[in-house]
Amino acid sequence: MRTGGPFLSLGPPCPAASDMNAESPKSIYEFTVKDIRGNDVPLSNYEGKVLLIVNVASNCGLTNSNYEQLNILYDKYKDQGFEILAFPCNQFALQEPGTNEQIEEAVCSRFKAEFPMFEKIEVNGKNTAPLYKFLKSERRGLLVDAIKWNFTKFLVNKKGKVIERYAPRTPPLEIEKDVQNLLA
Repeated sequence: MRTGGPFLSLGPPCPAASDMNAESPKSIYEFTVKDIRGNDVPLSNYEGKVLLIVNVASNCGLTNSNYEQLNILYDKYKDQGFEILAFPCNQFALQEPGTNEQIEEAVCSRFKAEFPMFEKIEVNGKNTAPLYKFLKSERRGLLVDAIKWNFTKFLVNKKGKVIERYAPRTPPLEIEKDVQNLLA
């Protein structure tokens, strides 16, 4: 580093762009999340599968239709390498107020969901789950990065790359063709 003269030193040099990229996650497989029972689940467990990652809520106007259609998609494609990863979230009109245990009971008994459920998280704000920070950075929303409501869906290919983001009102069966294309 040069000293003296007209140059002012403000600390160490900035890291090279390649160094910064090394720190940024390149796929969802670099994350570990907690399942609905609090167990660590490395998302690398899902490597080679097509994933639909969804923030869910039990008491939303979109709940019944979304769970019904998510179940149809899951039943149809789970044996072909498709997984749905559901993350309960209480940030939208407090529509997922229960504990993880209560959520698991509701999802299993009321909605008959068999796909993996994870612990309740935040998808916006200062406590955003790291996975959701990554998802939002990979696929922006229409006007903003923030998740706008329950049942925002992210489609992830077999390499762990986010391919598409779907709005909460997009019915899961409307994205079936996209799932089929990624499974092919």
